[in-house]
Amino acid sequence: MSHFKGKYHDELIVNAAYIGTPGKGILAADESTGTIGKRLASISVENVESNRRALRELLFTAPGALKYLSGVILFEETLYQSTAAGKPFVEVLKEAGVLPGIKVDKGTVELAGTNGETTTQGLDGLGQRCAKYYEAGARFAKWRAVLKIGPNEPSELAIHENAYGLARYAVICQENGLVPIVEPEILVDGSHDIHKCAAVTERVLAACYKALNDHHVLLEGTLLKPNMVTPGSNSAKVSPQVVAEHTVRALQRTVPAAVPAIVFLSGGQSEEEASVNLNAINQVNGKKPWSLSFSFGRALQQSTLKAWSGKEENVKKAQEALLVRAKANSEATLGTYKGNSKLADGASESLHVEDYKY
Repeated sequence: MSHFKGKYHDELIVNAAYIGTPGKGILAADESTGTIGKRLASISVENVESNRRALRELLFTAPGALKYLSGVILFEETLYQSTAAGKPFVEVLKEAGVLPGIKVDKGTVELAGTNGETTTQGLDGLGQRCAKYYEAGARFAKWRAVLKIGPNEPSELAIHENAYGLARYAVICQENGLVPIVEPEILVDGSHDIHKCAAVTERVLAACYKALNDHHVLLEGTLLKPNMVTPGSNSAKVSPQVVAEHTVRALQRTVPAAVPAIVFLSGGQSEEEASVNLNAINQVNGKKPWSLSFSFGRALQQSTLKAWSGKEENVKKAQEALLVRAKANSEATLGTYKGNSKLADGASESLHVEDYKY
C-alpha cells in the first residue's frame, strides 16, 4: 500500500496548500466551552451561548481582517452558529476566501505509569464526526497532542503514543475530506534552555513523521502545528534571531519537504512576541521548503478581547485591534514585520498558562 489514494486526494492537496498561502494564516477560535469561559471571565462576561456567539461574530466580521487569514478553526458549537443577522458563520468565512476548520479531539487524559504525561482522546467515532463536519462546510481539522519537558520527560511512551494517535487521526480525517493539522505541542513550562527544547522538538517531530508514514498519510494534504523552539518559561529569554535559528534547524532536520505549510502555535507568548518571533523565523537564511505561518489563538485575540470587554459600543475598537494583529502576523509570514511601537492594551503581556488545557 502506498500513500493515501482516497476520493479526496486532490482536494486535500489543494486545500492544504491554500491554507499555507504566504501572507495568510489561521485564527484558532476553537476554544472549548470551558476555555472560552476563562477568556470571557477575564473581561467579566458570562459564559453563555449568546456571548460566545457574539465574540466569534466580532472576530469573523472584523472589517479587513479576513484577508490576512486562510483558515479559522472552530469549536463544534461555532460551526453551526450564525451572525445576529442570521448568516451562517461558515458562509461568512467562505465568502471571504477563508476555509472553516474544526477541532476534533476530546482533550487529554493521563498516561498511566508516567509523571503526569498525557495522551489525547477522540478517535472513537471520529470518522462519522469528520463526515458530518465536512457536510457542514469544514475543510480541515485540528487535534492537539501535548508533551512536556522534564528531567525524564517526554518519555519514549508518551512520544510514541502521541505520534501514533496523531497519525491515526490524520488518516481518518483524510478519508473524510478534512486536511489534518498535526499538532504535537511541547509545552513551554519548565526551566530548561533552548538547546533542550530543540533536542526534544527534533525527537518528537521525527517520531510523528515516522508514524504518519506508517499510516500512509498523504503528507501533501497535511499541515504541521508545532511549538516554536524557545527556552522554558522559567528560563532566561533569548533574542528572536536565536529562537528562529533553533526553530528552523529543528524543522529542517525532521519535517519532509512534502508538507506544504507549518503553522506555529503561540504557546502563551505575548501577541507581539509571537509576531516578532514568526518574522525572525521567516528571515532565517537557508532551505525552507514549506511556508512558515501561524495558527494563533491567544496571540490573535488578547488585545481584541480587552478592547471589547463584552460591550456593544466597543465592537469597532475590538475589531480594529484584531486587524492590527492579523496584519502584523501576515507581514511576519513574509518576513517584513517591523514591530509595533504603539502596542494595544494586552499586546505585550505574557499569555502563558501553566499546564495549558485547551
